[in-house]
Amino acid sequence: MLRVERIKASYDEVPALHDVSFKVEPGQIVSIVGANGAGKSTIMKSVSSVLKLDEGSIVFDNRRIDQMPAHRVVDLGIAHVPEGRRLFARLTVKQNLTLGAYTRKSPEHREATLKKIFQIFPVLASRQHQFAGTLSGGEQQMLAIARGLMSKPKLLMLDEPSMGIMPKLITEIFEMIQKVNREEGLTILLVEQNVQEAMEVAHYAYILQTGRIVMEGKPADLLKTDMIKKAYLGLSVTKS
Repeated sequence: MLRVERIKASYDEVPALHDVSFKVEPGQIVSIVGANGAGKSTIMKSVSSVLKLDEGSIVFDNRRIDQMPAHRVVDLGIAHVPEGRRLFARLTVKQNLTLGAYTRKSPEHREATLKKIFQIFPVLASRQHQFAGTLSGGEQQMLAIARGLMSKPKLLMLDEPSMGIMPKLITEIFEMIQKVNREEGLTILLVEQNVQEAMEVAHYAYILQTGRIVMEGKPADLLKTDMIKKAYLGLSVTKS
């Protein structure tokens, strides 16, 4: 579905991504994990065409998209839920969700999608007339994800969904991500610092360090490696 090949990107001529390649197959959850500043958000911005590449290519559904404007990428079926949620705090939950469906021209389709969203996220149904800014951090993240779903995407990209959320709610957020993938068959690209949670929900994972993919594989296998244990899980590694 998504194929990223040897991309390089920079900010004001300062390199941020170096020869990064990865792919996402239909129906998968793919996690890209790494520390703060590793380049995870830059990957997301590159795929959504918010940031233009210096080199490389990005292909989605057999179409090259890295040279397209960002709104065209959305039209093709990619929804990007950015780091920090970026909600409209002074609009209601329902108004935020409706704005997420701006690519769906039919009011009937929008209402049907909204009804489905409220089934997946019942807490948002009960708070649909509240201002988004009055929600808890966990509820705001659910709203941000739900707003992304309102466009009925083929690929949902989630940038640090655990950021700023109480630990007891992080598990709930990741359960929601798994539920959407499992029940709706939605393909998801997830970037996260929370390695344990990101690995647990993913079908395949990549490790990003200083703008480079340094390791990839099935999450269960990666979690057994000394590098992941030491660098990301804080576990001591016993040498034989």
